Amino acid sequence: MKKETKASSPLRGDKRGAPVIIEVRGLHKTYTETEVEVKAINGIDLSFEEGEFTAIVGPSGCGKTTFLNMIGGLDVPTSGKVFINGTDISTFSSSKMIDFRLNNIGFVFQAYNLIPVLTAKENAEFIMQLQGRPKAERDKRIAELFEAIGIAGKENIKPSRLSGGQQQRVAVARALASKPKFILADEPTANLDSKATAELLDIMHELNRQEKVTFIFSTHDKRVIERAERIITLEDGKVVSDIIVNI
Repeated sequence: MKKETKASSPLRGDKRGAPVIIEVRGLHKTYTETEVEVKAINGIDLSFEEGEFTAIVGPSGCGKTTFLNMIGGLDVPTSGKVFINGTDISTFSSSKMIDFRLNNIGFVFQAYNLIPVLTAKENAEFIMQLQGRPKAERDKRIAELFEAIGIAGKENIKPSRLSGGQQQRVAVARALASKPKFILADEPTANLDSKATAELLDIMHELNRQEKVTFIFSTHDKRVIERAERIITLEDGKVVSDIIVNI
């Protein structure tokens, strides 16, 4: 049975007693490309601890993806601060942000974003190659991950010959391969059937527990929400609830 409790102060790291790895203060994002000004994020203060398994939920257009993009360094706040392990990434240049993302953040997208001409293994180790990791290290890490996520033996197959669920597992392996500080997953189950979704969530939860990787999901999927240990609800770019779920 799940027990729901309101989260403590959003800038305190005492929900699990683990270190705070992400903290945002006074975060705003306003888009002015059209005649109508759009406030996608409208004053958010939140922190996330090491090892969280958190779902960010809310209606379409509430700011979920924009929020993930800003803490992942894919978008720049109009105002406010984003701290990763105490470092303010909102001040980074584009080149410094690219290097930071490469070494600290993993991404899992709804559309998989695998490179069609590469094999499953080549896709999964791509970030490690960009980091200059030696082949022996890459081979060992990918073999471990493919075994853990149930696609051992698929290393030399290209994405077009894999099912949607298998492609998303490769995407998860790619996100985890370089042992990032946290993983941002934007609607990762949207294109998967119930069986593939359940299997993928089991894998991600187990890896979350084994490797202490923080997972933050943007999702509409009730199956993801039911597995989450913290549920943050956004409306009109603001946090309207922040609930810790004790399972």
